[in-house]
Amino acid sequence: MDELVIKSRRDVPSVEILASDQAIVSASSALARPLAVEVIRGIVEKVKSRLDKAKTALPYRDLQAEIVNEISMVAAGKIARVINGTGILVHTNLGRAPLPEGLFESIRRHITGYGNVEFDILTGRRGRRGMIAEKYLALLSEAKAGAVVNNNAAALFLVLNTFAARRKVVISRGELVQIGGGFRIPDIIRKSGARLLEIGTSNITTLDDYRRALEEKPALILKVHRSNFSVTGFAEEVAIRPLVELGTKTDVPVINDLGSGVFVDTMEFIGSREPTVQSSVRDGAALTCFSGDKLLGGVQAGLIVGRQEMIARVKKNPVFRAMRVDKTVFSALEELLGFYLDGTWKDNIKLWRLAGIREAELYQKGRRLLREIDAGDRIVLEGSSGQMGGGSLPEVPLPSVALVFQSRLSPQELAARFRRAIPPVIGRICNERFMIDLKAVDDDDLTVLTAIIRQLLPQL
Repeated sequence: MDELVIKSRRDVPSVEILASDQAIVSASSALARPLAVEVIRGIVEKVKSRLDKAKTALPYRDLQAEIVNEISMVAAGKIARVINGTGILVHTNLGRAPLPEGLFESIRRHITGYGNVEFDILTGRRGRRGMIAEKYLALLSEAKAGAVVNNNAAALFLVLNTFAARRKVVISRGELVQIGGGFRIPDIIRKSGARLLEIGTSNITTLDDYRRALEEKPALILKVHRSNFSVTGFAEEVAIRPLVELGTKTDVPVINDLGSGVFVDTMEFIGSREPTVQSSVRDGAALTCFSGDKLLGGVQAGLIVGRQEMIARVKKNPVFRAMRVDKTVFSALEELLGFYLDGTWKDNIKLWRLAGIREAELYQKGRRLLREIDAGDRIVLEGSSGQMGGGSLPEVPLPSVALVFQSRLSPQELAARFRRAIPPVIGRICNERFMIDLKAVDDDDLTVLTAIIRQLLPQL
């Protein structure tokens, strides 16, 4: 069939015949057959339309190549492993925090088949979903209770909907932040049914601003941690503790949205302190919400901790069921939170293991890789600057090391070729040079990365 020349609509092979072509079958192996057939059908219609207009003959092998290319592009959209050479540890587009390698093996028996997700083994009656994960969460945060939903935006929405529907919520203009994917705090507040009461300015909000706002009898004071940007220079904000003291006088609870959320002192790892969940609880925030897949180093979830009676009300909200998580998330959280409670998090939470790798060790890894590849002056090792990422510590650089490529190809073409590798390698372009930062590349990835660079080197 390779010699076939397609001159008109009638000459185009049927979708069924094309779907049986060995080259196309091989390219389709990563996709379910109905999707591959849909792609083939779409290409066939385009080719027929072109033939009607241009009356130009088309070799079969060109049609075959077009289908294979389109199927490959669609298959590239499947969730798959990549090597993170960007230097960003919590990369939103690459799955946020990297999960520990053995996590799902350790919970495999809990999540396959049947399990006591909502069954009390002792009484034989209906049980409570996520009970142990929530107890771990409360213990870690030093709060009275905890709850888990599917992400932090959902957590904030649920809290506002439970306690402030059709009522006012006080928030500083400097904290009306936009989070990833274009979601804005003001929009979430409005969709929850609450009414926005903005105070202060973009750079200055004082305690007097909050005091005047309380005269309007709001339902809540909302504090949002500016975790994905910073305001410097002539700026002022009010900390949680004085807000709690002010709110207590008029019985207005303070809700603290920490965004990333962290349980450990980050100074050791990044030379800067991110406010912890425990400090928010100690300072009196009625409820604190944060993400599970950022600085916690775990799976996607929205975590809420705080007063027991308020957590109970959140769980009674009918919307809570629409936002709950499944047994996989609860099992993973039990394991991950357990690492923090038993003090093994430095070794078992991959995010902190990568964050703790020193610059000297990264240089050693880079030199070892270059010796194995023997690329001469086509790849050089340079000091670099990584980031924690995930909307946290935006101006805190992480000392790192990067492989910088000297090539006849443009940095954009280099980046594209590494993205097409198996697994894809995602680097970055800086000062018109393509580089692969080693900060987020662990030992297993380094072995694979070495093989990929060796394979691509003749093309570079």
